[in-house]
Amino acid sequence: MAEEDVVPKTFRALVESADRKFARVRDLPSYGRAQGQHYFQKVFKAYMRLWKYQQEHRPELVKAGLNRWEIGEIAGRIGQLYFGQYMRTSEARFLVEAYIFYEAILKRRYFEGCGVKDLRVRFKELRFYARFLLVSLILNRTEMVKVVVEKLRALIYDCKANFRETNFKEWKLVEQEILRFINIDTTFTIPSSRPFRYCAMLNCHPNSVPYVARFHAKKVLKFRGAILMSYHRNEVKFAELTLDVYRMLQCLEWEPSGSFYQKHPAEPKENGVAVDYSGASGLIDMNLAADMTDPALPPNPRKAILYRPSLTHLIAVMATICEELPPESIMLVYLSASGKPGQINTSHVETSGGSRRTRKSMLTSHSSLEQNCSATESHINGVKGPSDYYNDYLWLGPKGNGGSSNLYPGDIIPFTRRPLFLIIDSDSSHAFKVLHGAERGEKAALLLSPLRPTFKGPSSADMTQNGSQFTLFLTAPLLAFCQMVGFSLTDSDTEVLNSAESILSTAFSKWEVILCKSPSLDLVWAQVLSDPFLRRLIVRFIFCRAVLSAIWPPEGSDQYLPLCLPQLPNSLSPKSDVVQSCVSQLADHLKVSNYFHFGDS
Repeated sequence: MAEEDVVPKTFRALVESADRKFARVRDLPSYGRAQGQHYFQKVFKAYMRLWKYQQEHRPELVKAGLNRWEIGEIAGRIGQLYFGQYMRTSEARFLVEAYIFYEAILKRRYFEGCGVKDLRVRFKELRFYARFLLVSLILNRTEMVKVVVEKLRALIYDCKANFRETNFKEWKLVEQEILRFINIDTTFTIPSSRPFRYCAMLNCHPNSVPYVARFHAKKVLKFRGAILMSYHRNEVKFAELTLDVYRMLQCLEWEPSGSFYQKHPAEPKENGVAVDYSGASGLIDMNLAADMTDPALPPNPRKAILYRPSLTHLIAVMATICEELPPESIMLVYLSASGKPGQINTSHVETSGGSRRTRKSMLTSHSSLEQNCSATESHINGVKGPSDYYNDYLWLGPKGNGGSSNLYPGDIIPFTRRPLFLIIDSDSSHAFKVLHGAERGEKAALLLSPLRPTFKGPSSADMTQNGSQFTLFLTAPLLAFCQMVGFSLTDSDTEVLNSAESILSTAFSKWEVILCKSPSLDLVWAQVLSDPFLRRLIVRFIFCRAVLSAIWPPEGSDQYLPLCLPQLPNSLSPKSDVVQSCVSQLADHLKVSNYFHFGDS
């Protein structure tokens, strides 16, 4: 064999070997602690070997006909592997590595310049942009998202012009999805807003730190695993990441630090001139991630993200994660879905405008929903029967799919043999109250959404357009408050926004101290209070409940209020001075006090 033939043949053999290994891990589920880990290591080594080989023999390979898009495809596969590992482990370093490779593909223009007649390569480029958009979204690289969206749009237009016989409708839908997503995501609409992720500088309140540090319950649980699931018709999403799950995903992660996360232009420049990477060697620095993650931060809890799962798939994932949960750990389950398919859930929202009499008439006009909830309400102070666990449900299925897609409260009971932190965001959430006292081993912590959201006016009251109000309260409470009262936040309101955040931060710090000092704090809450993610969810729930309690009159307002079980201390009830003063102060600051009624008014 001629020496000049050895390099390209070896390269092709390495490509085929790596591709075969990649096919074995590409479609593995992202949950399960040991799922595919051995195969991942093998395929990763194969691609690292391939990447190194093409770097060392680039001149020979180019002479033999190596295309730049082939280098881009190898880098893209490595990025896919890293992103897959992030989805399996929630480790930020894998997400960072995926971004590094995707960004290098874009800046080195590996796919640009190839023949417009090669439809196969064009589809590879389209898929690259879609994957890079997802990684950039999760990393909150807003400037890069805008750059990639424009490139995706231009490529779709170019493909439609050059391949008229091919239908690119699905890629046009991808473009519409991402545009709809970023038009609603507050990261884009309010650039000065705080991150959803837990930032030690912003979310760790100095006044409450000593109390939290000294707090120690009889039993302390570690937050190690979570399941995030959303199933609504026509909900905002990109790929298989819905807006609500996107918000909750980030809410349960640490905000990474390092210079990489400082906002900077998406296109690199030197002395004011854009850098041209089109002739770069293909070298991608494999050690950059070391400078982009904070070793002082604890690991993120592992998360399984489920998009429109079947009922059996959801239960199987819950069983797998519950089985693999380490001792003395708690699993968070976030379920966002509609109730019975006969109800038009997303359009049944109420506005808080008008007089007290008007609001009362609005409440009494919806007797059908109250009757629907009567079965659940009737046994609160009585003895629960088996049928109580199988009345109302979450609906996980297409229209008219029947009972095979109904998730009943009773389906959750087997998982209460392990500690469970359950968040239900649904118009039938209150049906899950029956789980309290029915646990099979460990008392569960329950946060249940209102049956209906509340808005000042109908313009922003479409849950399918803006995501769930309850989830937004748990992930971005100030933004949820502003959305509810119709207060418009723009980038010019930075000072107003910062002052409002300061009001909330002061209040949350006080509430954390009260929780730590309260002798009546139930063990269910006490055993998770040391965890920063779960503690933040608890204080945000208190805020959400207080705001909604102040905006509705006491009579007939149950369906508009969230519930928590077991009950939190009375010292943090919606009517307590320390809680009500926060809502009052925030309403005064934003000049929306006319929407609220407080105890002294």
